[in-house]
Amino acid sequence: MSDGPAYWYPSGDHAVAVLRALRTFRRADEEMRRRMSADMDMNVSDLQALQLVIAAERSDTAATPRMLATRLGISTASTTKLLDRLTASGHLVRSPHPRDRRSVVVHATAHAHEEVHERLGHMHERMAQIAAAVPQHCRPAVTEFLTEMAAELDRAGTVAPLTPGPHPA
Repeated sequence: MSDGPAYWYPSGDHAVAVLRALRTFRRADEEMRRRMSADMDMNVSDLQALQLVIAAERSDTAATPRMLATRLGISTASTTKLLDRLTASGHLVRSPHPRDRRSVVVHATAHAHEEVHERLGHMHERMAQIAAAVPQHCRPAVTEFLTEMAAELDRAGTVAPLTPGPHPA
């Protein structure tokens, strides 16, 4: 089964297989997130926000509306609507910020933790098993590869826009 054209990569280049596998992984990840958010009766941004709040709690960091807006790349008005939906659904609660009286902190409810664990717990265990199966001596290279690819994707939105010009032969 072909995963699409290799674009400008040299044919027969072994790196193309790695990039195709990465593309396949990204597509599967996006599809899993879409399915999970639909199963939880929320949109993908709501699910991402819930995951960010839970991750913040685990790292003992305050999850604020501003942090969520920044991380999700949405406006403060959209963030307010998102928080209203997740609060109404029983996934989040707002409380006064302990150090900034003008702000609030967002916390996941026990219901949210249970639902996310129920839906993702087994998958996370399997992913840990798959990662553990990577030979120990290969792990630094895999980690560096994925970290560099993530950094490149982060930079991708900041490059100059394409200008019309002749197509390469």
